[in-house]
Amino acid sequence: MNLEEEINKDALKMAWAELQERIRRIKLGGGKARLKKLNEQGKLSARERINQLVDNPNEVFEVGILAAEKMYEEHGGCPAAGVVVVIAHVAKKRCVIVANDATVKAGAWFPMTAKKNLRAQEIAMENKIPIIYLVDSAGIYLPLQDEIFADKEDFGRIFRNNAKMSSMGIVQIAAIMGSCVAGGAYLPIMSDEAIIVEKTGSIFLAGSYLVKAAIGENIDNEILGGADTHSGISGVTDYKVKDDSAALKKIRSLIEKIGSKPNAGFKHTKSENPKFDSLSLYNVLPKSRTQPYDTYEILDRIVDKDSMDEYKKEYGQTLITSYAKIEGWSVGIIANQRKVVKSKTGEMQFGGVIYGDSADKATRFIANCNQRNIPLVFLQDVTGFMVGSKAEHSGIIKDGAKMVNAVANSVVPKFTIIIGNSFGAGNYAMCGKAFDPRLMLAWPSAKLAVMGGAQAADVLVQIEKASAKKAGTQINKAAENKLRGDIQSRYDEKTDILHAASHLWVDAVIQPEETRSWISMGIDIANQSPSQEKFNMGILQV
Repeated sequence: MNLEEEINKDALKMAWAELQERIRRIKLGGGKARLKKLNEQGKLSARERINQLVDNPNEVFEVGILAAEKMYEEHGGCPAAGVVVVIAHVAKKRCVIVANDATVKAGAWFPMTAKKNLRAQEIAMENKIPIIYLVDSAGIYLPLQDEIFADKEDFGRIFRNNAKMSSMGIVQIAAIMGSCVAGGAYLPIMSDEAIIVEKTGSIFLAGSYLVKAAIGENIDNEILGGADTHSGISGVTDYKVKDDSAALKKIRSLIEKIGSKPNAGFKHTKSENPKFDSLSLYNVLPKSRTQPYDTYEILDRIVDKDSMDEYKKEYGQTLITSYAKIEGWSVGIIANQRKVVKSKTGEMQFGGVIYGDSADKATRFIANCNQRNIPLVFLQDVTGFMVGSKAEHSGIIKDGAKMVNAVANSVVPKFTIIIGNSFGAGNYAMCGKAFDPRLMLAWPSAKLAVMGGAQAADVLVQIEKASAKKAGTQINKAAENKLRGDIQSRYDEKTDILHAASHLWVDAVIQPEETRSWISMGIDIANQSPSQEKFNMGILQV
């Protein structure tokens, strides 16, 4: 290993180590004292419940662990948005599991809690896999009720999704393992089956205090909405169990009895290791996000050995389009080439930039993959589309529009991994969040923004100088440098992948060597959902 590779490795590992330390703290939820108190009440924590429920706790894919990070600090914070969401095998079936964390504000729902729950439901709906709710929540966090209650993608959408999933035949099982209050009471009861835990589980539209205030009735919460009441009197719940462990055992038993359905028919063969060890990915990706590198070096460490059949290799070289396999699954790869290339017409093309020829190539390749029922994998390290008079005169806008159209209308599952930059319209063309990838993932090295910090600072400084000139003043060099530095610092903070992850713009920040297993899992669950749509790009500008 040379010095440059050592520097690259250290930079990426340091970025991951910093994230890991943050994740370690997040996993404590509301802290050790609250976890201890929960256990003393005879309850398991959200993560303990998940570990008991799944087949193998070491084969769990967690979605949105960084959600709400550095948010709601004036309210004491909300680690992981107060809810744990994972994809894992339960009784040998891939399921989505949603577990309220009662150590965080008694499991109350913050705006990001609702957003994370909706993302969990979206994964279940897209892939038609069972979803399991482990309910333990005090309901909406009232100080922020105006941000969670009324809009289309707010709390109410969860119940709409409950109803839609039921009509789609997607299995929903809920365990009431703590409080379940007000509007939140509908979530478990709109599921197919509801389990309630004796003594600790309760469900009601209004608790005893509100009942007293509203109608003057004196009643305790257990009689009002405890396990005995809803199992033997109201018939609201379907199963009564003695404790958390029994509830989890019951869920496994119910999941185990689910029959199989036709799958999507994605091609899967024996998995082969990549040409080079995935751990060596750390050596390949440069420390600097502006430094070029050969993307083939990345692919050689992600795809199965000798599985690449590159499409139009010598044309549109700033995008690599290739059929390949990842852990035995057939995929179509679209990856930004980050080194400078020379076209067959002699034009030098910048790495990470989408040109007209590469956009045309990608459009055709996406169509091919849809024709052949091959899932798409996008590897993003993109600074945007080419600009300037030559690009404009050659029709870069219409070429880019065709690619965006193809990505938007693609009906095969799409998976996106941001390995470096994800800037501007390049984010869209390379299947950003707005284009419905089944999973949106990122490496610790990722940056997500309209443009890079340095470029943004230059643009904004020019605007400030022009404004000053118009006002009859000037900005001296020292003031200009300070302004540029301040702008770039603020901008860089917002482009950091932690910012994106906290807003759920990405599902997970992963280690580079985990890329294969995440994609393989994603295709495995997508295979449970045969597409009912026909691929149609509609009208294209030519």
